[in-house]
Amino acid sequence: MIFPLEELIEYRKNMYEITVAASRRAYQLSMIKDPAVEEHEGKVISLAARQLFTSQIEFRLE
Repeated sequence: MIFPLEELIEYRKNMYEITVAASRRAYQLSMIKDPAVEEHEGKVISLAARQLFTSQIEFRLE
């Protein structure tokens, strides 16, 4: 899996928000040792970004 560059280029919302969300999601994935990380060769940031861009997970500001 590579970083979803096409989705990143087409993203029209706040870039800072999606960056923070991907970073936090990557941290979550690594801390809980999610099996999906192993399936994607340990590429946590790419996996987190893919989950955000494909709406597998959602984020919100608090």
